[in-house]
Amino acid sequence: MHGPRWYPAVVAVFSSALIVSNIIAVKLIDLFGLTLPAGVVLFPIVYIVGDVLTEVYGYARARQAIWIGFACNLLAVGSIWVAGRLPAAAFWNARIYPGPLEAGQAYQAILGFSARLIAASFLAYLVGEFLNAFVLAKLKLATEGRMLWLRTIGSTLVGQAADSAVFITAAFWGILPSAALGSAVLAQWLVKSGYEALATPLTYLVVNALKRVEGVEIFDRTTDFRPVVF
Repeated sequence: MHGPRWYPAVVAVFSSALIVSNIIAVKLIDLFGLTLPAGVVLFPIVYIVGDVLTEVYGYARARQAIWIGFACNLLAVGSIWVAGRLPAAAFWNARIYPGPLEAGQAYQAILGFSARLIAASFLAYLVGEFLNAFVLAKLKLATEGRMLWLRTIGSTLVGQAADSAVFITAAFWGILPSAALGSAVLAQWLVKSGYEALATPLTYLVVNALKRVEGVEIFDRTTDFRPVVF
């Protein structure tokens, strides 16, 4: 009886997508007339891979991956913050490319984080991911393993709604008017959920391939669903 051979690789994709999406989110893009952070291009993959983790390996393994992703993201954010505060070499901090900013200013403009945005991002990630995994695992029990599309899309609708609402509210409450907050939450939720729905065939392909290779079919009938279990 072998262990989950592909689990580390799936977690690596999960964590990498999370870190990169947070880094590129600083850029705002115009997509179908909606103003969204560029991270929306990649962040839904975190939820897609999260669905794969829960469906193939069960909630307990998905919970482990969520915390691994959180730790990796914390390491990335912490490293970027420390690097930004280290004294820059004089020749590097000069204007070294065509543009209005010095290198140090450009670094802070792109990679600098405010404490409020970091807290909002981390809180939204934990709330959204744990809700996503919980709903998918419960739907798997309710459907007796049938209708994977219902589980992936249903869990994403819940998880992404919570993620978008928590992040936008925590990050921009008091900065944006209430109507703008609601519009931003709705826009992010629709785009991310639509992304997941369109990726359903790929999710089916990956889930079925992993189940076949790993030789597992896990139902969380006796699982402790608390986010933290010692």
